[in-house]
Amino acid sequence: MGKLLQGNAPEIINENNTLMSEMIECAPTISKVYDHQSIFITGGTGFIGKLLTEKLLRLCPGIICIYVLIRTKKGKNLLQRIDELVEDSLFATLREEQPKFQNRIVPIEGDCSFPNLGISKTDRNTLIREVSIVFNVAATVKFNEKMKSAIAINIPSLRDLISLSKEMMKLKTFVHVSTAFANCTHDLIDEKFYDPNLDAEELIDLMNLLNEKLLDDITPQLIGTYPNTYVFTKSIAESVVKKHVDSIPIGIFRPAIVVPTYREPVPGWIDNLYGPVGITTSVLMGLMRIYYCDGSVKANLVPADLTVNGLIVSAWDIANNRRSKQDFPIYNYVSNDNPITYDGFIEMMLKYGKLIPFKKAIWCHSFKITKCRPIYLFYIFFLHLLPALLIDTIAVSVGKQPRLLGIYNKIHQMSNALGYFSTNEWMYINKKWNGLMRKLTSEDRKLFFCDIKDLIWSDYFPTYFLGIRKYILKDPIETLPQALIKWQRLYWMHQSLKLVIVCGFLIFIWAVISKFV
Repeated sequence: MGKLLQGNAPEIINENNTLMSEMIECAPTISKVYDHQSIFITGGTGFIGKLLTEKLLRLCPGIICIYVLIRTKKGKNLLQRIDELVEDSLFATLREEQPKFQNRIVPIEGDCSFPNLGISKTDRNTLIREVSIVFNVAATVKFNEKMKSAIAINIPSLRDLISLSKEMMKLKTFVHVSTAFANCTHDLIDEKFYDPNLDAEELIDLMNLLNEKLLDDITPQLIGTYPNTYVFTKSIAESVVKKHVDSIPIGIFRPAIVVPTYREPVPGWIDNLYGPVGITTSVLMGLMRIYYCDGSVKANLVPADLTVNGLIVSAWDIANNRRSKQDFPIYNYVSNDNPITYDGFIEMMLKYGKLIPFKKAIWCHSFKITKCRPIYLFYIFFLHLLPALLIDTIAVSVGKQPRLLGIYNKIHQMSNALGYFSTNEWMYINKKWNGLMRKLTSEDRKLFFCDIKDLIWSDYFPTYFLGIRKYILKDPIETLPQALIKWQRLYWMHQSLKLVIVCGFLIFIWAVISKFV
């Protein structure tokens, strides 16, 4: 009998493997799971929110509608803000494929800094009745945000949204977008909850009791070893989720540093100057010449389109796999499995800075990094502040407005905010995320490409620089021939200036020596 079973084992195993393979391939694709669903997105007018809305509408045509939380801004009403949203070049492909796609975007007036998200009772009832999938993308991402604003937007809004979601009769999944740096006070960051140093409700009470000045005064004591109010409040927000893991199908998605798109819907799309994009723009404009950074540190960059695909996939996984507190769906979406160091990033920056220069550059780029703080400050003075002071003085003397010192002030604020992340490195465990990748069919892996391990950085960076050129500086590729000519001219001016400075220094040294000889 044993020999009979042994002899038939390969056949049985093959049959089981075939059956399992067929089951996987026959399982509903990710886009099918979104069929006949209504979705609610907070932060839908932000960088990630816009990409998420576009991707869902384009690749999940069975979606009934997407409700987008929008606040009135600068005198514009909801319809004007929706028109402004869909007119973005990001939606060009969607406009061609689905000319009436705007009909499936429904604005919900509200504000994440208000109690209960500032949503009216009528809209609230609509969301409760219709919505089955929630993406909480809204957040203030300014590292130096005032504590009162950071708390108001990042913590009570999440609590109130969870409370609203509990009433949603059709709720299938809720994804809270956090950050890979929410628990940066730990060297090893696993896909689990970490207890913050303060309770969320106590912090909210403190925000309501104290005025902004008093809260600012005690901010250093509140955040402790956290580098800024952003990661501090995102850490507290995760503890809010922890309190509700048993009541709704909820999970946390933690992306690393999000950078311009890789492939879709348009390569290199970006609409902000945060993080590495701000550094790159400042360097290639010829403004920034020194950065406080450890070149050996892994940069932990994730392209925006892969990030949004990962967000959509994680929502699908949460909906299909309800888990316990011990196996709670937290996904660390990082690039540790396919890393690039800051040295590698800067090498690419300088390489493509020559191949794809900016026509609007004001000087030839010349850039260094150092992890030594005193050397960094020395260079700041001699390469940034001193030339800026000289140029602004000349500007004032000829009746023009001084600008360069103000620009450098903003650059230095950005550098100081990012310095913590470019000189420290964390070890991430992302077994749950990699396990999720193994669940995807080959079709879904292509349609919702989000596996960082398959990203080729050398292919990505040309689109990264072209995207900054096109979408941030509004400098189309057609101006490249003129930009190359200008770069050559600025390069030789830069070399000539260095020669003048060296000669002047040598003459000064010779004069000093001659005086004492």
